[in-house]
Amino acid sequence: MNRRHFLHMSLGAALWAALPRRARADARAKAAILLYMEGGPSQIDTFDPKPGRPTGGEFKAIATAVAGIQISEHLPGLAARMKHLAIVRSLTANEGNHERARRLMHTGYAPQAGVDHPALGSIVAEKRAPDDLPGYVAVSGPGEAAGFLSAELSPFFVQSAGKPVRYLEPAGVGEARFARRIELWRSFEDDFLRSHASRYAEAQRTVGEKAIAMMHSPRVAAFKLDDEPAATRQAYGDGEFGLGCLMARRLVEAGVPFVEVTHKGWDTHKDNFPTVKRLSEELDRGMGALLDDLAARGLLDQTLVAWMGDFGRTPTINGNGGRDHYPGCQSVVLAGGGIRGGQVVGATDADGVAVKDRPVAVPDLFRTLATQLGLDPDERRVAPSGRPIKTVDGGTVIAELV
Repeated sequence: MNRRHFLHMSLGAALWAALPRRARADARAKAAILLYMEGGPSQIDTFDPKPGRPTGGEFKAIATAVAGIQISEHLPGLAARMKHLAIVRSLTANEGNHERARRLMHTGYAPQAGVDHPALGSIVAEKRAPDDLPGYVAVSGPGEAAGFLSAELSPFFVQSAGKPVRYLEPAGVGEARFARRIELWRSFEDDFLRSHASRYAEAQRTVGEKAIAMMHSPRVAAFKLDDEPAATRQAYGDGEFGLGCLMARRLVEAGVPFVEVTHKGWDTHKDNFPTVKRLSEELDRGMGALLDDLAARGLLDQTLVAWMGDFGRTPTINGNGGRDHYPGCQSVVLAGGGIRGGQVVGATDADGVAVKDRPVAVPDLFRTLATQLGLDPDERRVAPSGRPIKTVDGGTVIAELV
């Protein structure tokens, strides 16, 4: 490491870069749960309220359990749990297109021609995936693909946490017959690999073998919510998002290192306030129950929970009562996994038009997440083009959080 490079890194980041390039066994966060708000949530109407300002909208701000911190009136449960939460109010980015923003907020990289960057969940899966469960599970949404990494590192998609997950066991086929089918499949795969050897064919074989291992694993029961006590299910609620949070807790408890739960409907170009009120109530119940459940089971300290979306939304309210895309100011909320809760990092100005204090870039956020998860942010992986790609696109650890 040359002197110039060292001067651009914090001491903590430099020490992490010197560690072996594998997931640290003593990393504070052993797993991550990403609560992804599809469409882009309004920061002003959730975690960065502007009471009394023209841009503040219809919602009131309420006090939280931490003096001096206020959030939306429609998040009372999270307000009561503020000691666990760290709100970053100063995240700023440039991507205002949904598809490009989703790529950015899953990979830490702005989309670039010629490079298909892997999602952070896929990188965690690369380091920590168990033999008999997926390393990256996406609930209620497809998550983000593994990019140029192997196909088995892409998310295992659970369409609905409230419905039985298909293909977890060989339905209608006895064990002996299933074994014969697997033997036949393996012979076909062997023949194909002998004549068409490639990284894609090998990845397909790996995916198939992982599926077989899942079918025979007792840990696959983590996908089945029927085992949960009625009181636990009631705490999460019977909505899609709440059940997704419950499944996420079960999965990380069973050993899945990265789970993403999608909460849909946040693209509020019209009817922003009734829509955000409804979505906030779902968020408040599901995320609040998840934090309580993780804490009660001794899992919160080792599970990094992150709340984010495509981008923020405009301070101005359009003619349809909605807010439009606004990547320049957005909020992210983190909890658990060694994150210091009970605080706010950064600030926007009085009307939420611009970041006025402690701007945070997406690479800063991803370097912080990677560090807490025991990943080497500067590890290089070689894309098919031969280009070396680091885990994180530069950035600096957000020191206040850790």
